[in-house]
Formats: sequence, C-alpha cells, structure tokens
Amino acid sequence: MELTVGPNQFFWSAERWESFYSDLTQSTVDRVVIGELVCSKRLPFYQDRIPEAVSRLLDAGKEVTLTTLALVTLKRELKLTAELADMGVMVEINDLTALAYIPNGCAFSVGPLVNVYNESTVNWLASRGARRICLPPELPVESVKVLAQAAKDKGVAIEVWGHGRLPLAISGRCYHARLNGRSKDNCQFACEDDPDGLDVVTSDGVPIMAMNGVQTLSDSYACTDHQIDLLRDAGVSALRLSPQADGFLELCDLYRRRVDGVLAQGELGQAMRDKHPDIRLSDGFLTGRCGAEWSGTSDQPSKAP
Repeated sequence: MELTVGPNQFFWSAERWESFYSDLTQSTVDRVVIGELVCSKRLPFYQDRIPEAVSRLLDAGKEVTLTTLALVTLKRELKLTAELADMGVMVEINDLTALAYIPNGCAFSVGPLVNVYNESTVNWLASRGARRICLPPELPVESVKVLAQAAKDKGVAIEVWGHGRLPLAISGRCYHARLNGRSKDNCQFACEDDPDGLDVVTSDGVPIMAMNGVQTLSDSYACTDHQIDLLRDAGVSALRLSPQADGFLELCDLYRRRVDGVLAQGELGQAMRDKHPDIRLSDGFLTGRCGAEWSGTSDQPSKAP
C-alpha cells in the first residue's frame, strides 16, 4: 500500500510552506499533491515557490500532482485552474468545474471533495481520463470495497483518507474573517494564526469541529491504524495523509511502518496519542456508527484543553 500526501489545507507562511515540502523530499511517502485547495487569496504568498518545490519532489523520486481549488467562483480562479494543465504534471480535481480545463484524453486524479459515491460515477470519471480517485472520507468500508472493484475494472487506483482532520464543507463565507469582525475581502488572513485549524467548542467546552477560513473540518483527526488491513483487502492502493504543522515526517514514517507490517495494529494510534495527548482520533466513518467513533482506547480528551 502506498502513501500520498494530500494538499495542505491550512494557511502557512511562505517560509514554513517551502520548508515543509523540502522536508518531504526525505520522507517515505510515494506521492505529493501540492497547491491551494481552500482559498485562492492564500496562493500569492507562495505561488512562485511551487515550481521549485515540484522539481525537488520529482528529483527525490516522488510522484507530484497539482490540486485545483475546492470551490471555483471567480474569473481569476477559473484562469488559475486553466493554467494548472500547462505545468507538466498531473492535475487533481476537487471541483468538477476543473474538468472543462483538462484536455481531452489527458489523465487526471480526483480528490476527496468530489462526491464519488457509486460505480456509475467511477465509470464516468474513468471515461473522462481519471486514473486515481481519493474517495470521500465519509464512506464505510463496504462501499469502499465496491468502488475499489469498479475502479480496478477500469484501471483506476483508489485512495482513502488515511490521516488528518476531515474536510467536511466549503463555504462562500469566511468564518475566520467574521470571527474577527472583518469582511471576507478584508480578512487580513486571520486563518494564519491557526496553522492546524481553529477549534470550535460548545458552551461547556466539548469540541465539535474546527474552522479553517472558508472550510469546516472535523475536530478529530482521522486515523486508519485499526482499518489498514481491511482497506488493503478491500482493494485500496494508497492512504492519504493530510499535512499538519508539527511532526508530519514522523507521522509519515509511522504510517510507512504500519502499512509495511513493522508496527502492529494499535501501535500507530498509541504513538500519536503519546505525542499529542490533547487531540482526538477517529475512524468511525469506516466501521463505526458515526464518524467521531474511535476503535482504539477510550482515554481521549472529552473537553478542549
């Protein structure tokens, strides 16, 4: 089973962004999806560094894919989307708008924000040139198995969300701007203050979700430690690891050792809990009754730190 690093969902400084992708050249992952997924206003801060990051990753033997935005609404965003196909690497669509700018017969990937819920959608995307699909993270493992078989018949690789805060929704409005009494056009990039998202809690301190500019995320960090064998048997070819601000290379190494059988089931999750005792882990979408459930030990924080 391979490891894919998904696009960074958060707003980091250009220096932090560049350092992150430079470090990934030394990682144990197989491919990296790079670019802006959430908010086009962030892109100018690091856009000129993307070609060099892509070149370094390719030289390090990584496959590289460029992501589209999750929500394309402006003319300049349409222009940015159209220009992706000219950069010489595969494009991952996270908004079906982008399909209009993928040349006929050109291979592309499909990200987890596209609703791929049935075999007909898999077949249609394959007919348009899709060669890799990362399924939406809310699918149960039984559905993953059905879609993986349909994809195999069409020569399409299937990924699932392996680790990280789950992307739940994208809005036309910016929560970070509103929280700070600003308009979206004058947000002053408040989201930069929360490099892993802003925790949202109830009035009695129970965490319920996280905000990231215009994006809503899960409070918990999805972790497939207890599901990897099931996913492999279901025909999944890769796990997607979502970037986080601290300890990401170590996280990649833990997942590499887990999928290679060096770590036993449960050891990866325990290592994560030891290093980050304040975060909650979850895997309920795959085999549980609700997404927030966790197959590991129950000693998770019940209130925000």
